[in-house]
Amino acid sequence: MCGICGICHDSVERPIERPILQEMNDSLIHRGPDGEGLFVEGNIGLGHRRLSIIDLEGGDQPIFNEDRSIAIVFNGEIYNYKEIREQLLKNGHQFKTHSDTEVIVHLYEERGIDCLEALNGMFAFAIWDKNRQRLFIARDRLGEKPLYYTSQNGVFAFGSELKALLRNPDVKTEINLDALDDFLAYGYVPAPRTIYQNIHKLPPAHFLIWERGEISTIRYWTPHFAPDTTPRSDDDYQAELEALLDDSIRIRLRSDVPVGAFLSGGIDSSLIVALASQQLDKPLETFSIGFSEEDFDESGFARIVAEKYQTNHHELIVDKISLLMFPKLVAHFDEPFADASSLPTYFVTREASKHLKVCLSGDAGDELFGGYERYRWESHEQQMDRLPNAVRRGVLGPAAGMLGNHVQGKGWLSRMSVSGAERFQRKVGHLEPAERRALFLRKHRSHVDPGAWFFEPHFQYPGLDEQALRMATDQETYLSEDILVKVDRNSMLNSLEVRVPFLDHRLVEFANTLPTSVKIRDGVQKYLLKRMLKDKVPDDIVNRGKKGFGMPLKHWLRGKYYDFTRELLLAPESRSSKFFDQNEIRRLIDAHQKKQRNLADRIWPLLWFEQWCRENNI
Repeated sequence: MCGICGICHDSVERPIERPILQEMNDSLIHRGPDGEGLFVEGNIGLGHRRLSIIDLEGGDQPIFNEDRSIAIVFNGEIYNYKEIREQLLKNGHQFKTHSDTEVIVHLYEERGIDCLEALNGMFAFAIWDKNRQRLFIARDRLGEKPLYYTSQNGVFAFGSELKALLRNPDVKTEINLDALDDFLAYGYVPAPRTIYQNIHKLPPAHFLIWERGEISTIRYWTPHFAPDTTPRSDDDYQAELEALLDDSIRIRLRSDVPVGAFLSGGIDSSLIVALASQQLDKPLETFSIGFSEEDFDESGFARIVAEKYQTNHHELIVDKISLLMFPKLVAHFDEPFADASSLPTYFVTREASKHLKVCLSGDAGDELFGGYERYRWESHEQQMDRLPNAVRRGVLGPAAGMLGNHVQGKGWLSRMSVSGAERFQRKVGHLEPAERRALFLRKHRSHVDPGAWFFEPHFQYPGLDEQALRMATDQETYLSEDILVKVDRNSMLNSLEVRVPFLDHRLVEFANTLPTSVKIRDGVQKYLLKRMLKDKVPDDIVNRGKKGFGMPLKHWLRGKYYDFTRELLLAPESRSSKFFDQNEIRRLIDAHQKKQRNLADRIWPLLWFEQWCRENNI
C-alpha cells in the first residue's frame, strides 16, 4: 500500500521542477513510510511513497520494463499477480523483482490499456509510456484506492490524496458551491467533483489518458445488475458464494508480512474471520472497538467469535473521543466528510497498526447482500412505484399539500409523490433541499439541487425491484464514496493496509445476479450470509440485530460536546458564516438540545465543515 503523485507539463520545453514533485510526494509519507522514489524525465515527473507488503527487498518504485520505456508508480495490491506473472514469463517477459507492481508493467506491454481486464485487486496507478508520450492512469473497479487530478494552465497533476495536489503552486483552489451542497445532502462530495473547482476525482472503474495536454476519461468496467432467473437451490447459491469468498480470502492473505482482521462480531466480519482462520496454520490477529454506551457496543459479540477461532484478539473500548484529535482527522481527509464512524475507524486502524501492516475487513457485505434497514420497504411503496411520475407528482403531491400538518397520512402521501431515488435520498441523506436552502445564505441558494441527481441514474436499472435498486445504488454511491473513503483515509493515516474480500470483482458480479429473495427472505436480511455462517459461529452471532459501526453522536452533541458545538459553529469568527446563516445553525442546535428532533446528522456535517475551513484557512 502506497501513495502516488505526478506532474505533466503540456510544453515539452518546460521541465519538471524536482523540488515541487518532492514536496507533493512528501505530503503522502503516511501512506508509505518505508521508502520513496522519484522519476523525472523532461516534462514528466512521477512520485511514490512505499508501505512494504510484498517483495520487501526488491519492490521499490518507480518500476520499469526491460528497456525502461515504460515506468509505473502504483498504489494498492494485485491479488492474482502470481498467476499473471507465470503466464507473462511463459510469453518471454523478463522480471527483475517479485513484486505485483512489475506484473502490471509487463501486462501493459502486452495488452496496453486492456491490461485492466486481467487485474484482480485494489489499485490506483500511473504508467508513463515514453514511446507514445502518454500517461495512463487507472483506478480499481469498486473504488478502494483514491485518485485526484487537475489540469490548470498547462499543468496536469495527480495524487492519491488531494493534499498532494495542493503542494503544487500551479494548482489554484476555489470552493465549489455545488460540491458543498452535495456534501450537505449526502455527507460526502461524490466523484467526479471535489470541494474545489477544477480539481476532480477519477471515478471508480475509470482510466484516464493524458497525451500531449489532451485528457480523456473512460469507464472500463460496469457492474451488471440482473438477477439470474435460472431456478437454483439455496444450497447451490451458498456453495458458489462460499467458494468465491474462500478464494478471495486466499489470495488476500498473500503477503510477505503478517495479515490480521477487523472483528466487530457482526455477520460480515465474523464470516471473514471464520474462513480466514481455517486457511491459516497459526492464530489470526483480530481487532475490535467498543463504546462505554451499551447500545453502541459490540465488543461482547467480537469476543465470542474470537474465542471460537482462538484468535489473538485485541479490544479497545472508547469512553470518550478526545476533541484534540478531531482537527487532525478533519485536516487529513482534505475534503468535508460527514460519516461520524470515521472516529472509531481511526481508533481501530491505529490499534491494528501497532501490531501489523495488513488487515482484512468485512466491508461491503451490507451493500451486496441486503444488510441495511433501508432495504426494507412497505408493500405499498412498491405498488405506488408502478404509477407514472406524472401521476405521483400531479395527484399525490397536491393531495399531501392540501392536508394539515398533523393529519394522518400526509407524510406518507408526500413520500409517495416523489421518485424512488428521491425517497431513497430522504432515507440516507443528511439535509433535505428545503433545509439546505434555509441554511445557505441567500446569495448561495441557487447552488441547491432540489433533486437527487447523484442517485437518479442508479434507479434506472430495468427489471429490479426497489430493494435491489437500493442495493445497486448503495454499491455505486455510498460504498465507494463513503465507506471505502473512510477506510482508506484512516488506515493510511496509520500506515495500515486494509483488504476487503467481499470486493473481489468475481464475487461482486455473482452477488449482483442473486435474486432479492436470497438476500432478504421473510424479513431476514443477509439471508444467504447467515445461512453460510450458522454452522461456523454460535446462534447468538447469526441471530443478533444489526448495530452498525456507529457512535452515540446524538447523545454526545446534547451532552459532553454541546458546548464545543456551540462555540465552534456560533463563534463570531466562524468561517462557515461566509456560506451559512448562523441563525439557522443556532435553531438546529437548540432544537436538537431540546430533543424536539434528532438533528445530529444535520449538525455533524456543519461541525466538520467549520473545522475544515479553519484547517484550510478558508
